[in-house]
Amino acid sequence: MALLTCMVLPVREFCSRLGVSYSSMEAGGMSDLPIRLGLNQSSWMNVSAWLEMHLSDIVIAWLICVALLAVRMGAGLLWIGRYASSRRSKPDLWWQARIDQLSQQFQIHGKVVLRVVDDLNTPLAVGIFRPMILLPGAMLSGMPVELLEMLVAHEMAHIKRHDYLLNLVQSTIEMLLFYHPAVWWISRQIRHDREEIADDLAARVTGEPRRLALALSELANFQFTSPQLAQAAHGGNLMSRIKRLVKPEVSTINWKAAVAILGITTSCLAMYAQVNTPVAATAVKKQVIESTGVANEKNGDKSPIVDFNQCKPEYPKSSLQREEVGVTYVSALVATSGQIIKAKVDRSTGFPDLDNAVIDALENCHVKAVPGQVNGKKSNLWVKVKYVWKLQ
Repeated sequence: MALLTCMVLPVREFCSRLGVSYSSMEAGGMSDLPIRLGLNQSSWMNVSAWLEMHLSDIVIAWLICVALLAVRMGAGLLWIGRYASSRRSKPDLWWQARIDQLSQQFQIHGKVVLRVVDDLNTPLAVGIFRPMILLPGAMLSGMPVELLEMLVAHEMAHIKRHDYLLNLVQSTIEMLLFYHPAVWWISRQIRHDREEIADDLAARVTGEPRRLALALSELANFQFTSPQLAQAAHGGNLMSRIKRLVKPEVSTINWKAAVAILGITTSCLAMYAQVNTPVAATAVKKQVIESTGVANEKNGDKSPIVDFNQCKPEYPKSSLQREEVGVTYVSALVATSGQIIKAKVDRSTGFPDLDNAVIDALENCHVKAVPGQVNGKKSNLWVKVKYVWKLQ
């Protein structure tokens, strides 16, 4: 649930911002966040402006990293598919019969196929709609049958819990949120707990926890190189898993962790209460004006000046043919150098071609605007402008 929350939050934020103008988005509650949190307003505006200027580069870098991780994930899936193919694996009738018996014990209704692979180093559970267990050929001759049977039971537990599918979802979230250290920490913990849960399930169904511990100890003698996408018996920390099976420990409360969690929870509640505390109407108005980067001319600040004579939009031919007219209201972010960094439509004419023509003219204008000033210093500021479309 924690990992899914990490994925849902940015998706929800992205969807909530679709079709929302800059002014309405700022007035919706994010505008006064830096002031409520005690951040320096000019520093916050400079960071926001820098992000606006380099947003496309950040997105491109993120896409490149996601593409590389997707290629890595695809290579892992091809690796698994190659080992599961009939050219690299072969059936074993005796073990297949034992798999069928274990399927009944684990109450798995579908058919679980067993294949033997010569150049594999650890048992694997793969497949979603057609689950399959891959057994290393070396283990058939190098490990006692009763121990290998327990490793197979561990893989049956993964199939029972649909861990292969869940692991693919987990890997996809890791790929999209690769930049977030909390995602990697949560994901590592999930993989560790998943192996322990599969051990508990296999031990409970077979009634042989000590034999499973011996099988894991024997597995440590083999070299294993399976990818994370497959559910392998050697996952997690083998020694800790063996200790759990041989001598289960009663879970005790970690007071240090409890105190840390309590402190974090209290801080979050306090921050939430502070952000949602009602303030006077005049104070809210002032905070919104400052945080959106609009100059307060009553205090002697100067708003940026955008000259449409120098950045005149071209009337779209399609709009001329349809005789479209109206007024486009736009917010433009003007840097200290006079460059128009970004422009957003506040109120549309109702005709997208006319609105897009104004945005393109401002963002691609080669003539610099007059930058605004706050407290006598040039600052990155937003200014509201309008362009009237009319036919003579």
